[in-house]
Amino acid sequence: MTELLTAFAALLLLAVLLSSLANRTILSTAALFLVGGFLLGDGVTGVVSLRPGDSIVATLAELALFAVLFTDGMHAGWQDLRSAWRLPGRALGWGLPLTLAVTAVLAHFVVGLGWVESLLIAAVLTPTDPVFAAALVGNERVPPRLRHLLNVESGVNDGLVLPFVVLFLAIAQGSDDLHLGELGSELALGLVIGVAVPWAAIMLERTRLFAISAKYEPLNAVAIGLLVLALGKATHGNLFLAAFAAGVTVATIGERHRQAFEEFGELVAELLKLAALLVFGALLSPAFLGDVGLAGWAFAVLALVVARPVAIWVSFLRSGLTGREQAAVMWFGPKGFASVVYGLLVLESGITAADEIFHLVAATIVLSILAHSSTDIVVARGFDEAREIPAWHGPRKEPLAADGARRAPGDDAAAASKREEHGEGG
Repeated sequence: MTELLTAFAALLLLAVLLSSLANRTILSTAALFLVGGFLLGDGVTGVVSLRPGDSIVATLAELALFAVLFTDGMHAGWQDLRSAWRLPGRALGWGLPLTLAVTAVLAHFVVGLGWVESLLIAAVLTPTDPVFAAALVGNERVPPRLRHLLNVESGVNDGLVLPFVVLFLAIAQGSDDLHLGELGSELALGLVIGVAVPWAAIMLERTRLFAISAKYEPLNAVAIGLLVLALGKATHGNLFLAAFAAGVTVATIGERHRQAFEEFGELVAELLKLAALLVFGALLSPAFLGDVGLAGWAFAVLALVVARPVAIWVSFLRSGLTGREQAAVMWFGPKGFASVVYGLLVLESGITAADEIFHLVAATIVLSILAHSSTDIVVARGFDEAREIPAWHGPRKEPLAADGARRAPGDDAAAASKREEHGEGG
């Protein structure tokens, strides 16, 4: 435990010192923690000794995913979705299930997994994480609608795919109807807790009996999240669905509380996420990666360069996105932290294919982190260059609005600014 804490503190300090450089280059803090864990793990130096069954692994993964889903849910309030739902709706309504389906087909025919196990690994690998494409999402010169699309998609798909992970895992374990009924109860209870607790807390704060000082306002959402976590564990409700539902509820009815919590909450979630990536890296080893096999590595590559690109290409036909924007969305489907934790859940489940699935998930995540976190800055710079179109490219077209229509020359600046603010402008 001491070695793990020391390693995390040292890597965190190094990440902070290199953060400005990382924002301008292909360096990535996520890759730093993943590679750091790999080098410090049993397979290389043995400084940090961990096993998948260790309590610290399960506890940290659970807390980190809870925090990530809670903060992700805050990006999915009703106002956020209503203001510019068309493009994120395509990614979530069409892109998500298509990505899951294509990935399952690849797992079945390339690796030879059964259909249930193929659907399970597909559900594990479908969520995306904008942290590994921070230069793209955070670059203000990238079209606002593209940044909004990637933010909303990644913030919502972790929670949307969770029931599929739980369902396919239960089927793979051979659950009968009774157990599936219990599973449904756990999901429903988690949803109720996630909605009721923040709603009650925010309604109480609006009464004359209570008032929150500015100093403690960021802690209000923290208290709500901790209470949701405690009640979820006490009642055996699904913690992760409860976390996501709580974040959505706070974002929908407590905009002021979300704004107060946003920066602090993102930092807490980031700390837990980086710690979990360090632990995940320590579980890997040269021998572990060698056990993936040629077919496994082929699946990992195809999951990145075929599954999402094909699904997004189909989903965004006639969407009004420019070719450059659509290419960016097709490529940036980084397999992030949710996939790490879902993979650990599968490993701990004891199903026959658990070890093989975890190897495949690990290989895909490693390739994704290295590939996506090292190319985000390159793609972001491409949007800067796109603003200067050479004369030999022909006359420049008017930028597209969210619905694919050309902006009229007479559009005033205020209207264009408003569209961009809501992610609807090019």
